Amino acid sequence: MISTRNLEALPSISELRRIMQSLAMLDAIIEEEWESRSFSFNASWSKTEEMGSMRNGSGDDLFAVFCETGCFLRGFDHESAMSPWYQKPPKIWLGILENIPTEFSKLLVEPALHMEDTTYCIWRRANEPQWSRGTIQFADGADPDGSEWMLSRFDGSAEAYVAYALEYFEVVVPSAAVDAVFRHEPLSSQLLKMFPSSRDLSGLLADATEIGYGVGF
Repeated sequence: MISTRNLEALPSISELRRIMQSLAMLDAIIEEEWESRSFSFNASWSKTEEMGSMRNGSGDDLFAVFCETGCFLRGFDHESAMSPWYQKPPKIWLGILENIPTEFSKLLVEPALHMEDTTYCIWRRANEPQWSRGTIQFADGADPDGSEWMLSRFDGSAEAYVAYALEYFEVVVPSAAVDAVFRHEPLSSQLLKMFPSSRDLSGLLADATEIGYGVGF
């Protein structure tokens, strides 16, 4: 399973970006209301950056910023043993924000990331072969920072998304349809017929543009 203690299993920057776009597109196909989705992606978050995110509606979230420098990712599991709010006074667990490259330092004060709510943080420069994290003495437990259950959503598994959609949206999504989006097949009326959704192509154009997902006619 992917986690801050098993970063070797996390996809490369480019593959993670594609997976996050796919997940955002899948959620958009199934759920019209943005606020009711778990996954989102903004390909024009700034002039030089893209943003992928995950929220579960219970206070847990993850944000990944993609830029020329590489990728910076922080997550928050409000029930994890390493939550800042389990300490008095509240503070981020020692080591989580250590050794972050200066190229990413501006993101530490980016309001949209609300870094004060952080239980794990990882990064990878574009020219580096692996993901990195700070030097951390982890709390006890199988998943003390919540990174395993959150990061494992990004393994690119169709079966994992099918299970998630059944639990989160209460719909059965064919794995073949999920695989097609993971392959980034262009969004089309034909592709949409594979999904248990009433959304049509015209209604999804704005979502696809925001996500940066290709559209075919």
